[in-house]
Amino acid sequence: MKVFIDSYGCTFNKSDAQIMAGFLDDKNIDLVDSIEKSDVIVINTCYVKLPTENKIIYKIKKLQQDFPNKKIVVSGCMVEIDPEKLEKIAPNSSWIGPHQLNKIVKVVKKAYDGKVDRESGFSKQSKVNLKKITNNPLIHIVQICEGCIGNCTFCCTRFARGPINSYPIDDILQDIKSAVKNGAKEIQLTAQDTAAFGFDTGEKLSTLIKEAANLDGNFKIRVGMMHPKNILNDIDELIEAISYEKVYNFIHLPIQSGSNKILKEMNRNHTVEQYYDIINKFKEKIPNITIATDIIVGYPTETTEDFNLTCNLLKDIKPSLIHLSKYQHRKRAISSNLKEIPKNILKKRSKYLSEIKKEITEEENKQLMGTIQDAIVVEKGSKGGFIAKSNSYIPIIVDNVNLGQKIKVKINQTTSTYLKGKLLN
Repeated sequence: MKVFIDSYGCTFNKSDAQIMAGFLDDKNIDLVDSIEKSDVIVINTCYVKLPTENKIIYKIKKLQQDFPNKKIVVSGCMVEIDPEKLEKIAPNSSWIGPHQLNKIVKVVKKAYDGKVDRESGFSKQSKVNLKKITNNPLIHIVQICEGCIGNCTFCCTRFARGPINSYPIDDILQDIKSAVKNGAKEIQLTAQDTAAFGFDTGEKLSTLIKEAANLDGNFKIRVGMMHPKNILNDIDELIEAISYEKVYNFIHLPIQSGSNKILKEMNRNHTVEQYYDIINKFKEKIPNITIATDIIVGYPTETTEDFNLTCNLLKDIKPSLIHLSKYQHRKRAISSNLKEIPKNILKKRSKYLSEIKKEITEEENKQLMGTIQDAIVVEKGSKGGFIAKSNSYIPIIVDNVNLGQKIKVKINQTTSTYLKGKLLN
């Protein structure tokens, strides 16, 4: 039996795919690198945005049409969020929800034998210290918790991932130790909201980061997305933790809107003023910090005034990374009961914000021209060369280096999307 895993979505979902591959590999099931070579295809779905949903639905339909003799197993968020649609488009497929990964071998074997098996529902199984199969052992993803404590009106992911389930710090540290021993150079701490870590167990994200950063080995830690409201009670300790030498000076702090009215209607439970306060505190203590944020354009109740406030916030804060999303209804999300704004207005606002994004990122990158950066080479570039990550988690394209190498590089080219550098050592 040969299995191909096709995974979509976030870092957390990518790690789920690696875990499923680990379970299959343990049972000597062949993992292949193409659909054509496989007997069973696992589609690890993401459902956070409508374009991704449409892409996945198209893929599942096309697979059934082009490869009628191959068996399909659908995993990931779609299984929990929209089983009705899944039943409609793939009535003969097997399913496995994101909380049932340890059953992947059983589900795949039954599918191979022509039987439909569907495993879904919540559980509190830990996702640390499990075997993972990855195509890049230099980057190791550690899921520190699953689920969230929020109730954002636009989100459907929480229906797939459930309430917060944090894993013990000691277990996470053991996972990191094993990865570093096996050659990992970048440890990615990930969750739906890393700042929610420990809300259910009494532990703290800052404690985890500090203890991880004190482990032996040559590696760097990237801390994943943090909800602003959940770092307010631990901000000083978090700033100290992210100042540690082995931690990238990087925070991903989604604001979603620059309007307090919209933030309240989104159930974000923080204000623009609190967001500014957080950003300013980080910048004061870590001047070279890279800030990433997320913006939802065209929330149903967003007025021109609300949109202008968002534009002003971005121009003021100047995040180095801006993830823009056009608002679209999501299955079971609270805001799906609201009337969407006209498509032409949504498109116009999105285009305008994209231009602001390009200007900001271009200008931020320009300021790095001629600077000398310490970096670690962590992956091959998709169009040649290698990608190294600076201490501020900025990707730099370099040539004539080795994977895993620590380098000094002088920035000699900048664009709105990437940097290039010349090796100095």
